[in-house]
Amino acid sequence: MTKTLLVAGTASHVGKSTVAAGLCRLLAERGVAVAPYKAQNMSNNARVVATPDGDPGEIGVSQYTQARAAGITPTTDVNPVLLKPRGDAESQLVVQGEAVGHYDAGSYYDEHWQTARDAAVESYERLAREHDVVVAEGAGSIAEINLHDRDLANVETAVFADADILLLVDIERGGAFASLYGTLELLPEAVRERVVGAAITKFRGDPALLEAGIDEIESRTGVPILGVLPYDDPGLPAEDSVSLPSSGDTRTVGGDDGVPSDRAVTVAVPHLPHISNFTDLEPLAAEPGVRVRYVPLDGSLVDADAVVVPGTKNTVDDLLALRDAGFDDALAGFDGPIVGLCGGYQLLGERILDAGIESVDAHDTVPGLGYLPVETRFREDKHLERVTVTVDGVAPISGASGTATGYEIHMGRTTPVRDVARPLGDRSAATGGVLGTYLHGLFENRAVRRAFRDDVYAHADTRPPDSSADPEMPFDRAATLVAENLDLTRLDLPA
Repeated sequence: MTKTLLVAGTASHVGKSTVAAGLCRLLAERGVAVAPYKAQNMSNNARVVATPDGDPGEIGVSQYTQARAAGITPTTDVNPVLLKPRGDAESQLVVQGEAVGHYDAGSYYDEHWQTARDAAVESYERLAREHDVVVAEGAGSIAEINLHDRDLANVETAVFADADILLLVDIERGGAFASLYGTLELLPEAVRERVVGAAITKFRGDPALLEAGIDEIESRTGVPILGVLPYDDPGLPAEDSVSLPSSGDTRTVGGDDGVPSDRAVTVAVPHLPHISNFTDLEPLAAEPGVRVRYVPLDGSLVDADAVVVPGTKNTVDDLLALRDAGFDDALAGFDGPIVGLCGGYQLLGERILDAGIESVDAHDTVPGLGYLPVETRFREDKHLERVTVTVDGVAPISGASGTATGYEIHMGRTTPVRDVARPLGDRSAATGGVLGTYLHGLFENRAVRRAFRDDVYAHADTRPPDSSADPEMPFDRAATLVAENLDLTRLDLPA
């Protein structure tokens, strides 16, 4: 019989994805057939995988990573329902990898939730038939009492999967014991009985300082504390924008690599209002000597050595927003390497046609930033595909060759309006040190990532650091974090 463990939380961003990935990796290393699962996710960071019918579909990036940690090929079964926020209190609903439509919360719960639940149950049952353990990840807080009758990722999963529950609480923000106690008190009794233990995450300091509180909370609740996980960021892809600075702030990612700041280069990333798939930048931030700096649209590029314009859930509105904020003027004064990814590629072109398909506030044709001789025409249907392309390196990836793999998720179709280099095939265009491409996951390809880094360093007129080795895989670091700090024997998992 399949064992299911639901990793739930007292709130968002308490470490559920990290613990779930770590457990998947640990069990896979023991030879256990394990699969991740999240019934309903909300994220604009998506990956393209196969549906049960073999067609391309979308899932959240965390379940994609957890499937890799488990050593299995991810399908839409690991995340059958995905909500992709698009602003104006609406989200795109994706069921079994296929976009169904755009709905506000009321319409979703009233008209589509039962269909979503049916898909979630079907996916879980397929995973359970093929695996010994399913590590399910909850969403947000499991104690949202206004949603207990329709909480697909938490309450519903616990019931239809007959799951044990490991409850996580983040101590970094304070009030951990109160949050844990309150969460347990607010759970429906049938769900409360499934909680086999709790763990405290993101602790800085000596765990002995928590002993009195742990004894008291165990006495009051009867729930054992199975571990105290120290504050650590294994580098797993971020699932939502909580990890990003607010749109008006600047934040630099990377730098824990021993490279002095005067030997590092900075890649500026404009914080688009509808930014999506910003996990594309994480491999760059992990590259020795590279700092990724998210900047507000009215920010400066004076200290930047390169610019990457990221993906966006709403290209047209973000193009208008960056113009209003003056980012187009800042970019015009910048002379370093520029890369546009997916929506960023569309922004860098000469024009966007049929813009009203995406934005009701836009004219039919919207001028682009004009850095690439291409135009984008929007269509109602979304293009999803996993791809492998031949690389013909030109600036700003002039040293790259071989092949690169990635995936596409976009509604627009982009074509050249005159001759232009296409270093990544027909999914790209490049001229004058500016590259645009639809290839998400571009910088996960080591040859491309290193070529871009070297071009940035060459433009900055300095030498990149020696770095022949790649960093440890994030899910391996997550596995170590879990193994060293969580009492797994109490979870009744296969040895």
